Amino acid sequence: QVQLVESGGGLVQPGGSLRLSCAASGFTFSMYAMRWYSQAPGKERELVAAITSAGGSTSYADSVKGRFTISRDNAKNTVYLQMNSLKPEDTAVYYCNALRYGQKYWGQGTQVIVSS
Repeated sequence: QVQLVESGGGLVQPGGSLRLSCAASGFTFSMYAMRWYSQAPGKERELVAAITSAGGSTSYADSVKGRFTISRDNAKNTVYLQMNSLKPEDTAVYYCNALRYGQKYWGQGTQVIVSS
């Protein structure tokens, strides 16, 4: 059974940091590219960051470049999103996604609220 379980969300003040984790099971994690998406209330889901299967290449949405860092540990079947200098507009549900040749898996999401 494929599972992606996100954790690490919560309430943080502007300028603060959070580290999201996504633990994968039920598939060969090291063969999948991994992505983090965000979905703010009333908006479409947006790609935030992506990392290749071996972790050698990453990419980011312009809105988070220089503030967020995606990484992965294939030995632990986990992908991370380090979020620094958080802004109120980063408030959203964050989802991790596994992708390989059109096969996609989604987690259930973790809520991030940036507010003073």
